[in-house]
Amino acid sequence: MSSQAAKAQAPASPERLFQALTAYQLTECLRGAIELDLFTAIAEGNDVPAAIASRIGASERGTRILCDYLTVAGFLEKNSGSYRLVPDSALFLDRRSPAYLGTAARFLATPPLEGYFYDVAALVRKGGTLSTKHGTVEPDNPLWVEFARSMSPLMELPSKMMAEILAPALPNSACVLDIAAGHGLFGIAIALKHPTARITALDSAKVLEVALENAAARGVDGRIEALAGNAFATEFGSGYDLVLLTNFLHHFDPATCESLLRKVRASLKPQGRVATLEFVPNPDRVSPPAAAKFSLMMLGTTDAGDAYTFQELDQMFSNAGFQRSEAHTLGPSPQTLLVSYA
Repeated sequence: MSSQAAKAQAPASPERLFQALTAYQLTECLRGAIELDLFTAIAEGNDVPAAIASRIGASERGTRILCDYLTVAGFLEKNSGSYRLVPDSALFLDRRSPAYLGTAARFLATPPLEGYFYDVAALVRKGGTLSTKHGTVEPDNPLWVEFARSMSPLMELPSKMMAEILAPALPNSACVLDIAAGHGLFGIAIALKHPTARITALDSAKVLEVALENAAARGVDGRIEALAGNAFATEFGSGYDLVLLTNFLHHFDPATCESLLRKVRASLKPQGRVATLEFVPNPDRVSPPAAAKFSLMMLGTTDAGDAYTFQELDQMFSNAGFQRSEAHTLGPSPQTLLVSYA
């Protein structure tokens, strides 16, 4: 019997409904465990509730209940009353790990972002954010400073993978424009991979402070120039070999994206390229899961943004005068790199 046939014959159950309606508890439990540094405590060898509780400064009862919940959720394993981290938790949630991603909770699981989704029925009725200030794309939204600080560890891997693909084709003394640079890691990765590339990072002044801190920490601040402003209103000149458009186009409708892409194309050298990082669903718009679900994030936080398919993005670039676009998978990242040629 095929798995699809087995699913079709499975008796109806309210379990999925119950899990969905209480899913907020998983978010808050994970955020709480990160705040308590519970995963690091277990990794240090504190494996029973009393020892874990003592290490994190919490009650033994609360610690045991939280650990059991996280075990059911798949973040811990339990054997004879002792807990240990599963591989994903050991890699990403132990604060001592070089791949620690716990800082992402400060952006993804906090009231400012969660608040955009408190009334999904109203979002669906309207077809966009309920915010009166255009959601997350309001000018100088302080949320983006937190994004730059807390989400940079999550972007380490895709930024390095992008640099591996993009940097070898850059000429000596290449000029790179990083639009909506945020934490700056994508431009920084290019600078690290290509020793003579110079990066112009465009974003709001407060966000650029974070990008320059990251550049200084990696020793490339001398090759990063900050340009305060926004992609639509700020003149960023011309003569670029490469323009980075990472996690940006999804905030806007196709017509707005195309207007920006025409401006970007005019800034490129004749053989210039644009590198676009996006959540790109398949044409069915329900797979792969992470990319397909991202459309809801845009429904809640923007007026008209979306997760665009490759065909839709390719059409936008074509309409803006680009010759062609190609897609590169960046597994295990859920995002796709598009390279478009002027």
